[in-house]
Amino acid sequence: MPVTARAQAPPLPVIGYFNPAFDSRAIGIAAFRQGLGEMGFVEGKSVAIEYRNAEGQVDRLSAFAAEFVRHPVAVIAATGGSLPALAAKAATSTIPIVFVGAENPVELGLVPRFNRPGGNITGVTLYALALTQKRVELLNKLVPNTCVMALLIRPTDRGGIGAAESETIDVTAAANALGLRCHVVTAGSAAEIDAAFATLKQLGAGALHVSADLLFVTQREQILALAARDHIPTSFWRRDFVDAGGFMSYGASIPEAYREAGRYVGRILRGERAGDLPVLQPAKFEFVINMKTAKALSLDVPPMLLALADEVIE
Repeated sequence: MPVTARAQAPPLPVIGYFNPAFDSRAIGIAAFRQGLGEMGFVEGKSVAIEYRNAEGQVDRLSAFAAEFVRHPVAVIAATGGSLPALAAKAATSTIPIVFVGAENPVELGLVPRFNRPGGNITGVTLYALALTQKRVELLNKLVPNTCVMALLIRPTDRGGIGAAESETIDVTAAANALGLRCHVVTAGSAAEIDAAFATLKQLGAGALHVSADLLFVTQREQILALAARDHIPTSFWRRDFVDAGGFMSYGASIPEAYREAGRYVGRILRGERAGDLPVLQPAKFEFVINMKTAKALSLDVPPMLLALADEVIE
């Protein structure tokens, strides 16, 4: 009788997922998996994911990208800002790359255009910096009695989540247009964040806008604790700060962006070319207020703003 050889299942395609700093339980990863699932890919069953977390040490990103190229993955998911995307682009021109970042990818040189970017890169932009003026306006409406606003920024964040120079200009201009004095305080480490809040107290800042920067993501708990201690109403670009006790946030939906990135990775695994997929811009924005924090700050939030908010955390 003929010998029948048992067919072996082909190996699962592998996604290389890396980020400057993430928690494996974070909403971004969960949303990414959801997007993959919508395209028919389930982790551990029809696709494998290799995770790499730089834990705030951004100099490790290039090594992660090189590792994904050395042991070839099917797709690289470069998430959490522009640095992973730039590291991935420098490492390969052939493996498809899907990024999730806050800055303009054309200005960064990641892609030549939004529509049909060509090459091996596409992704989702959060436009965190483009929404700065709106965040300043909302913070001013929530804290109308202050005439002094401050910006906390990392002075050398080029390639991180934000761009210090442009954000400083935007925040200052928006504050001045509202008749506010705007002070800029800088911090490049946890110790300098402590010093920055001491400076804020000396300046009499009545409201604080926190820059979109990786350092402030990794030091979120420190910033929230200092803002609560000093009773400073603080504005953020990501709602997870507000979920954790921050005052307010306004920005693109993080889960939606990561879900779209997961869908794009799934489409590429199905055979589509990254360069044919347009870079997606945010369609959903979230204005979130933490009322527990507002009460701790003795702030009366106008009913109009409560109605305007996408979510009010009680």
